[in-house]
Amino acid sequence: MNNKMIGKKKLIIIVPVHNEQETIPIFVEAISKIDLLIKPEIVFVDDGSTDESLKVIKKEKATYSGIHYLSFSRNFGKEGGLLAGLRSAVDYDYVAVMDVDLQDPPELLPQMLSKLQDRNIDMVVARRSNRRDEPLIRSFFSSEFYSLMNKLSQTKLVAGERDFRLMKQNVVKAIVSLSENQRFSKGIFSWVGFKKEYISYENRDRSAGKSSWSFIDLFKYAIDGIVSFSTFPLTVITFLGIICFFLSLIAATVVLVRFFMGIPSAFGWASTIIIVLFFSGVQLLSLGVLGRYIASTYLESKKRPNYIVRESDLKQ
Repeated sequence: MNNKMIGKKKLIIIVPVHNEQETIPIFVEAISKIDLLIKPEIVFVDDGSTDESLKVIKKEKATYSGIHYLSFSRNFGKEGGLLAGLRSAVDYDYVAVMDVDLQDPPELLPQMLSKLQDRNIDMVVARRSNRRDEPLIRSFFSSEFYSLMNKLSQTKLVAGERDFRLMKQNVVKAIVSLSENQRFSKGIFSWVGFKKEYISYENRDRSAGKSSWSFIDLFKYAIDGIVSFSTFPLTVITFLGIICFFLSLIAATVVLVRFFMGIPSAFGWASTIIIVLFFSGVQLLSLGVLGRYIASTYLESKKRPNYIVRESDLKQ
């Protein structure tokens, strides 16, 4: 593609933020230094920040003409931020999704754009080659989640794959066309398909501040991902029920045989308590899993919006 044709194309970067007043100016400066044939626009999605994030965004907008913003009425979560940003970008030729803390290296964008323009692909995805300097427990559970998710679901996730990606317009339109309320973007990016290539990079530290994601937040996000893209846990419950049924038949048969043979069949308190606790645990676990799926269905049925915009400089 020649430079003249490239110059007519439009590129926008979607950046969800929540209490990131320290990292926003650093991010804008980093983007402004990138040598791209297309000057990127940036849309910051302020996810109900309680610090000065929105004020900082407006200040940066005065110095970087391509900045836009959406500000939510409260914190709706990163999924709402991503969806709002993507909906605002459906008319752009190329759309990038990035974190504001520079753990997604902006310097990869020229290479990603080059791949997207020169090859017959629809998406270029950044993938971490390692988890250097990340807490061991977080790395362990993250690795186990990817492994478990790929075993439970037909929608496969690639270990190390980030939300950081550059997409063509057709991919963005496919993603925003999905009407589900309980969203799990990592799964959605995979589910929509399209041709993609990966760019690997080493893990890097945040540019400033601390992540607003706690271990509990990540755990809940993982559960949402499994519930959104797999019904396997329900299948497991069904098999547990079948196994328990046959075990009870075997136990009843043993008791009857012992009765007709005149053999005492009284069990001790310990064994009785163990059996009761075991089956009670199975029942509670099953109810918990069923409850999670029912809750997800309940939330979907309400048809509540994924977010509410309080303020924006974009046409809604």
